[in-house]
Amino acid sequence: MAATPALAPIIDATQLDGLFRSIKDAHAALRPAVSVTPLTRSARLSEQTGCDVLLKCEHLQHTGSFKFRGASNKIRLLPTEQRAAGVIAASSGNHGQALAMAGNAAGVPVTVYSAASASAYKLAAMRALGAEVICLPSDPLGAELEAARQARLQGVPFVSPYNDLQVIAGQGTLAMELFEQAPDLDAVFVAVGGGGLIAGIGAALRVLKPGTEIIGCWPENDPALARSLQAGKIIEVEARETLSDGTAGGIEPGAVSFPLCQALVTGTVLVSEDEIRAAMRDIARHERWIIEGAAAVAVAGMQKLARQYQGKRVAVVLCGRNIVLDKFLEAVG
Repeated sequence: MAATPALAPIIDATQLDGLFRSIKDAHAALRPAVSVTPLTRSARLSEQTGCDVLLKCEHLQHTGSFKFRGASNKIRLLPTEQRAAGVIAASSGNHGQALAMAGNAAGVPVTVYSAASASAYKLAAMRALGAEVICLPSDPLGAELEAARQARLQGVPFVSPYNDLQVIAGQGTLAMELFEQAPDLDAVFVAVGGGGLIAGIGAALRVLKPGTEIIGCWPENDPALARSLQAGKIIEVEARETLSDGTAGGIEPGAVSFPLCQALVTGTVLVSEDEIRAAMRDIARHERWIIEGAAAVAVAGMQKLARQYQGKRVAVVLCGRNIVLDKFLEAVG
């Protein structure tokens, strides 16, 4: 069942209005570098669930995920004097690939810190796009904290995948497109890691389509932000292995995405690894698309809560496709 975040958010309407203005600016400025991705109705998922199911195809975005939106906006807004020194980031893959591509196009060097457990495919893709990749024997949060420390020591910008309002504004352009493509949505289902994507979507739809439910979806094996929302503060959560490596890891202390999610996320749902696998199979079978585990988390979340949305129009964000083929075949086999 969906659950409302526990405590009142520590953020006000003025801040939310400012974020929406930033999202509007990004939406206008990022074309044509950032693609407008299709919003496609799934006849089979609609029949299966009793909802009118629309799939937002961010797996067709440049670098194979929504992350290119936020990375492009951050690079766009870098002061001229900072560009030559480059930027530092932490990523398990998608954020790093997106930042590498955006930085390469703008002549901005990119260094990415990553946990050694990250997908070898994604690490290779970051390097192929021009990033310097430094692997650490730590978990994703540890790599993130070290990357931020190195950025302070070297005096260069640290680009967080979620703890950065300019990145969040870039991710929010997805919701501007959603409203243009389907202005009558009742709910949007979004896989959540650090909360940047869902915060951007929620901030935009709060203005464009008030009352749209913003449903955060997590793997049961790694629900860090979901548990923090329940606790009313950022807490450490023991993580187990999950197919949703794109959402894996804890939340940086003081992350700006946390109060935004408190204010904007209207419901949460956790899904099992079996439900993630089943969702990957459904998308492959019905839509003929390969999606990564994080994208399947949003599909599975919608399927799990479908009874609550009978006859309603819902969007599911297919946030990425970056998964090793063998891992995908094993998951759907």
